[in-house]
Amino acid sequence: MGVNENVQKPLDRLSEALASEMEAVNTLIRQKMSSRHAPRIPEVTAHLIEAGGKRLRPMLTLAAAKMVGYGGPYHIHLAATVEFIHTATLLHDDVVDESQQRRGRPTANLLWDNKSSVLVGDYLFARSFQLMVEPGNMRTLEILSNASATIAEGEVLQLTAAQDLRTDEAIYLQVVRGKTAALFSAATEVGGVIADAPAEMVQALFDYGDALGIAFQIVDDLLDYGGATETIGKNVGDDFRERKLTLPVIKAVAEADDEERAFWSRTIEAGDQHDGDLEHALHLLARHDAMHAARADALNWAATAKQALTKLPPHPIRDMLSDLADFVVSRVA
Repeated sequence: MGVNENVQKPLDRLSEALASEMEAVNTLIRQKMSSRHAPRIPEVTAHLIEAGGKRLRPMLTLAAAKMVGYGGPYHIHLAATVEFIHTATLLHDDVVDESQQRRGRPTANLLWDNKSSVLVGDYLFARSFQLMVEPGNMRTLEILSNASATIAEGEVLQLTAAQDLRTDEAIYLQVVRGKTAALFSAATEVGGVIADAPAEMVQALFDYGDALGIAFQIVDDLLDYGGATETIGKNVGDDFRERKLTLPVIKAVAEADDEERAFWSRTIEAGDQHDGDLEHALHLLARHDAMHAARADALNWAATAKQALTKLPPHPIRDMLSDLADFVVSRVA
């Protein structure tokens, strides 16, 4: 799919449209990540939060609220909550995955230690709960607290599913809905709820976030086997080295003969990896057209996201969100 000028930088256009709100979110984040008693907390959080991330998830909350006509102040608190939940999970993920790079920079656990990353992640989760109660809205509190539990559940499920060749596409989708899409859909849904939008609009916002999150994760998994290190902010092949059974591999395993299955069993299940194994894995993915098939799935989820938006009122931000769905998938053109 060629990327036309209209979809090339929808994140930049969204960022521009939400500039004043995002500035308020960033100010609130900086206030809440401070600590009088533990200077390690702002050191670690600043390293991650100021690392040039796109702030996509909080932008989704602001975009949803604005699109359905919200005029109050509390979408700022909800957007900051979403970013804190996301940052906490990143800190914990990097410890679990023993990662050394995040957004092209050394991870917090590498610069400090695992203890600092885990405990500061806990602190940010606690801060997110302080923030999410401020709007005094039980429904948004329910959505965000449920999402926090779902994310943790998805990560735990991945621990066992990721290294088991019996993991199929349905289990993969369950993991992705947990660890990634749950926060996307919560981010968009609370924007509608805080605006007191009609139920069908709130559902459409949820559906958009859910489908966008799934497409986003599939693309992330594809980039791990075919992206440039500077594009993905981590090393190509990290998922293979970390023995993660992601969608391209699941598709290749489903088509594998006995010899190929033995290779996947040795490298993913047993973790017995040697020089040349990543290249052989890439060869098997190509042999079974697994990358193309996974990309087709990502395109379908992007189309589902765009379809959900048609149930929302016309708005310039709605068009940007539609372009964003295209852009997410265009990264693996």
